[in-house]
Amino acid sequence: MRPERRGRWRGAPSATSSATGVEEGRGSLLIASYNVHKCVGTDNRFDPARTAQVIAELDADIVALQEADQRFGAKAGLIDMARLKRDSGLHPIPVFGRALGEGWHGNLLLIRQGSVARVRQLALPGVEPRGALVVDLDLDQGPLRIVSAHLGLLRRSRAQQADAILSTLGSCRERPTLILGDLNEWRVGSRSSLRNFDPHFGPLTAHLPSFPARFPLFALDRILANPPAMISGMDVHHSDLARITSDHLPIKARINLEGASALMDQTRLAA
Repeated sequence: MRPERRGRWRGAPSATSSATGVEEGRGSLLIASYNVHKCVGTDNRFDPARTAQVIAELDADIVALQEADQRFGAKAGLIDMARLKRDSGLHPIPVFGRALGEGWHGNLLLIRQGSVARVRQLALPGVEPRGALVVDLDLDQGPLRIVSAHLGLLRRSRAQQADAILSTLGSCRERPTLILGDLNEWRVGSRSSLRNFDPHFGPLTAHLPSFPARFPLFALDRILANPPAMISGMDVHHSDLARITSDHLPIKARINLEGASALMDQTRLAA
């Protein structure tokens, strides 16, 4: 390990959206995750401005991006952050030790408001170089921890990476937590490489196909919550632009952070 406006739900939840969870209220936030595929679309065009347009379409309070930096060489950032902030109000969480890139192993976390209490940069185990950001945020709606990750292509590596994330979370002071990103796993149950997340972030489901973008079949992108009832609705962002801008579609979730904090307080008192 190495060292701000409220969103709104666009349209009705899809038929596959989760309708369970705490009720929406003034602690409500819209969260999104998007693998931007290094700003190369399904038409093989490199177009960072188009990627920024899709991010703005989401109208989310917090967005986790994957593949936001060049993979090799200087690993420079690909998105014009000044323009993105102007168009969407989002700005990046700073990471350390990166002269050119904005993210960590391609992971980039954008927020609209609030302050950053702590950032941890995890180098995850496995055959490929992979990483995760663990970010503690202090928001108007309450404290929130975000784990922004892009897990590996190999099943064994994903299982090791999930365990590494859980180990890090086990050493942190408890607060409402989201794990989100391209987790590269569509299976559920005993065959899933993410099954160790289940006791804390489950029950795990894979009901929101986001890949490939033109004809989504696989739920590779996930938003997981502890407590799970923090999520009151989930959906895939289907727009004409999103279907050509990356090989993944963005996913989004409505959370009630105020309700989640109250639920965790009740659980502690009952223990």
